[in-house]
Amino acid sequence: MLYIKNGRIITPDGVVEGYALALSQKIEGIINVSDIPEGAETIDACGNYVAPGLVDIHIHGYLGEDASDGKPEGLKIIAEGIVKNGVTSFLPTTMTVSKAEIERAFNAARQVKEESRVWNGAEILGVHAEGPFINPDKKGAQAAEHILNPDAAFVLENADIVRLITLAPEMDDGHVCIKELAEKSDIQISMGHTGATFEEAMNAVSDGVNHATHLFNAMTPMLHRAPGVVGASFASDIYSELIADTFHVHPGLFSVTAKQKSGRLILITDSIRAGGLSDGSYELGGQNVTVQGIQCRLEDGTIAGSVLTLNRAVHNMLLNTKLPVHEVVNMASLTPAKAIHADRTKGSIKAGKDADIIIADGDFNILRTIKGGRTVFVNGR
Repeated sequence: MLYIKNGRIITPDGVVEGYALALSQKIEGIINVSDIPEGAETIDACGNYVAPGLVDIHIHGYLGEDASDGKPEGLKIIAEGIVKNGVTSFLPTTMTVSKAEIERAFNAARQVKEESRVWNGAEILGVHAEGPFINPDKKGAQAAEHILNPDAAFVLENADIVRLITLAPEMDDGHVCIKELAEKSDIQISMGHTGATFEEAMNAVSDGVNHATHLFNAMTPMLHRAPGVVGASFASDIYSELIADTFHVHPGLFSVTAKQKSGRLILITDSIRAGGLSDGSYELGGQNVTVQGIQCRLEDGTIAGSVLTLNRAVHNMLLNTKLPVHEVVNMASLTPAKAIHADRTKGSIKAGKDADIIIADGDFNILRTIKGGRTVFVNGR
């Protein structure tokens, strides 16, 4: 048994101080400090935050690797990199590349999914397929030549590994694909890279869409006579992702969005292979991307993913809003876990859940990451 003391323990409902957290491979519970057995293994959190491991459900790559490369060893490099940012679970996210490349990426995730439970990196919970069923007019940094018409059969063939799919509902005539996926699988359906009107988006929600990919980006905006997909997100209770790097979305909208999407807002990174590396030129879905600071752009200036880390997203939300820390941490842990139905074991400090825990300072720099009760990262070592 392991005990973490002298920490500010972040629960879904608040911050608990003056207690200790007891861990085995599972979370045993929050206990009185006086109940720690003499001689037991302890970690002194030194007044820092003790929080659930973060869950990134939209991340393409990190440290030079990309999920769409279809390499098991690349997924492991990504996993071992992001665990240093406090991420203990993730969905490697594919892009609109060729169908053969997407299938290779799915197979790579299948190959290491079970192993990822015990390796020294974030655990793979499944895959997020961003595309290829998107609108060419809202493709962003996705490759137009690989865009396909919605095909439920292809997705259902991979229902064992796909947990979330991004598609443009207006490209799905009669919402045949959306309805079939909703009826025959537990795959979560997100609208993104979409030119849908408000009415089209709301009809899609009625037919099974329950998620919005990187809210505000690559979708119809909210105007007073044309509320668009953003308006549909605000008018419904679907989960909605946000890239809180202060570039993709102005930080002045962070509080507004959090209030409107209370309990349904998910912080993501949308990180590309340049994440964790220096400025320069990189490849994304067969296209050249230039990274300068927090900006990633194609040669024509199109925004192309990010180099955001999830702990920085938490910090940016805290810095630019007056939200309590537990609500912001939920956006990067419990809420994404709920969105993909992984919250039975992930996403919060609750007895019986996996002992995926992070210790972070006041600026949410990660000091220690614990996965399954075992320390897998200590800052400075």
